[in-house]
Amino acid sequence: MSRKDEFFAHIEKGYATKGDFISMGAAMLEGETVTNALVKIPLKTLNRHGLIAGATGTGKTKTLQVLAENLSDKGIPVLLMDLKGDLSGLAQPSPGHPKIDERHEKIGFPFTPKKFPVEILSLSEQDGVKLRATVSEFGPILLSRILNLTVTQEGIVAVIFKYCDDHKLPLLDLKDFKKVLQYATGEGKKEFEKSYGRIATSSTGAILRKVIELEQQGADLFFGEKSFDVDDLTRIDENGRGMISILRLTDIQDRPKLFSTFMLSLLAEVYATFPEQGDSERPELILFIDEAHLIFKEASKALLDQIESIVKLIRSKGIGLYFVTQNPTDVPDAVLAQLGLKVQHALRAFTAKDRKAIKLTAENYPISEYYDTKEVLTSLGIG
Repeated sequence: MSRKDEFFAHIEKGYATKGDFISMGAAMLEGETVTNALVKIPLKTLNRHGLIAGATGTGKTKTLQVLAENLSDKGIPVLLMDLKGDLSGLAQPSPGHPKIDERHEKIGFPFTPKKFPVEILSLSEQDGVKLRATVSEFGPILLSRILNLTVTQEGIVAVIFKYCDDHKLPLLDLKDFKKVLQYATGEGKKEFEKSYGRIATSSTGAILRKVIELEQQGADLFFGEKSFDVDDLTRIDENGRGMISILRLTDIQDRPKLFSTFMLSLLAEVYATFPEQGDSERPELILFIDEAHLIFKEASKALLDQIESIVKLIRSKGIGLYFVTQNPTDVPDAVLAQLGLKVQHALRAFTAKDRKAIKLTAENYPISEYYDTKEVLTSLGIG
C-alpha cells in the first residue's frame, strides 16, 4: 500500500461517523489534496462548543461561512456575529469561478451555488431587526454583573427591582431604572426606608454613574421594548434549512460593554428558555462569536464567572458556542477548557515570543507520522 493510500485509510478510519455529519473539506498530504479523504464533524458533537483560531487574513471568516452553510443545509439554525460586514453575502448564490470548481473537484464533491435563508439583526441604529430587552427581563443579578457593582450596590439594585415588582412598575429601559434609583433617595426616601431599609445617597450616586457609563457605550439602544424572542433564532424555512441570523456589529467594536451586555442577556435567555436536550443527536442552535476578545475585553471577574457558568451549562440545552479569534489567549482558560472542537488556521512567527506560542500550540495536537505540526502551522494556505 502506497503512503497516499495509507493516509487515505487513516483519514477514513479517523473520521468515520455513526450518525449524520457535515464535511469541512478533504485532507492534504505533502501539499496535495487527497480526493474523498473527507474531514467530517458529527452533528452530535457540535453542541460541545469550539474555537476557530489563526492569524489575520488566514480564512477564519471563510471557515465560519462554510460551517454556517453546512449547518443550515442540515436544518440547524445559526446566529453569526458580523463585526467586519462580510457575512451578508450568504443571502445570495455565488456567481461561481473556475478555481472554485477545480478545488471542489479535488475535494471530491461538486460545487452547487446556493442562497441561504438570512435575517439581518442589529443592536444599534444600523439597518436590521432591532434586538432589545427590557431592564426587568435582564434582572438585578445580570445588571449588577455588567455594571461591576460592589456587594452593597448589588443589594440596592435588588431592592429597586423588588420595589418595582411590589408596585407592578415595569422597568423598560435605563431611564426608568435611573428614575426609580433617584426616587429611592429623594421623594420616596421615607417609603423605601420603611419597607426596605435605609439606602445611602453615595451608593445610589455610584450606581447612577455606572449606568451612565453603560449608556455612553450605546446600551440605551439595547434596553427597551419590544423584546427579542430567542425562539425567532431557531426558525426553519420552507425547504427545511435552518435560518442564518446575522447580527451586524460593525459599529460597536469600540463599545465592548454593549456587546458583553447583549451576549450575557442572550445566553441567559437561551438557557432559561430552551428545554433540556441531554445528549441529543443534533444541536438546536449554533452561535458563532467573531472577534471573541470583545466579549471578554474589560469584563469584570464577576461577569467572566457568569459567562463561564452559562457556557458550562448551555450545552445540555442543545446550544453550541463557537469563538472566532486570532489568539486563543483572548478567551479565558476556564472557557477554553469547555471547548470540544478546534479549527486552527495558519499562525505567523515574527518574534521569539511568536515562535514559542506556535510551539505550545503544536503541543496541543496529537503526534502524527504524516505532519510536523509545528512546521505545518506556519505554512497552511488561506482557508
